[in-house]
Amino acid sequence: MLGVILCGGNSSRMGNDKGLLLAQEKTWAQSAQEKFRSLPTVLSINSKQEHNYKSIFPKEQLITDDQTLSLAGPLLGILSVHKRYASEDLLILACDLPLIDQEVLETLQKEYRNNGGYEAYVFNVENQTEPLCGIYTHKGLDKILTLYESKNLERYSVMYALEQLQTRYIAAPTTWKSYFKNFNSPTDL
Repeated sequence: MLGVILCGGNSSRMGNDKGLLLAQEKTWAQSAQEKFRSLPTVLSINSKQEHNYKSIFPKEQLITDDQTLSLAGPLLGILSVHKRYASEDLLILACDLPLIDQEVLETLQKEYRNNGGYEAYVFNVENQTEPLCGIYTHKGLDKILTLYESKNLERYSVMYALEQLQTRYIAAPTTWKSYFKNFNSPTDL
């Protein structure tokens, strides 16, 4: 399994690259990487971010968006990493979920190990799906990529992709709701 930190957004509402925002003297991307512990990790970025991320992370950990994919958003980042590491299942974490606790990732990996046969594993928190902290199997991503390449992927969102897969929706405790707080603008900080 490969850990993937999604950092490739434009951060237009935040005004600054969210993966490079600082909290306790570390960038959000660095803090996310630490949560993966011993799991090998890469960062999904866009080509405009490459210079800034190279000053913090080794070049071999940076996966820029695949220019052959006419997609945008998180699905572009996920499929770009999948094309590079086609045989790996991916543990995805968006960099703008800085409150995710280690227990969340451990629970996710336990569900993956104990409930095989699914193509994706994501949490539901109070009936809301949280697609950017999840596990996407290589078989499931192959299916999404095939749908895309055959022009049969009707919408280019991660939520729509999950609907095409055999997805295990994991009910998260209500006490975990704050872990999934997404930070999109300075007023969210």
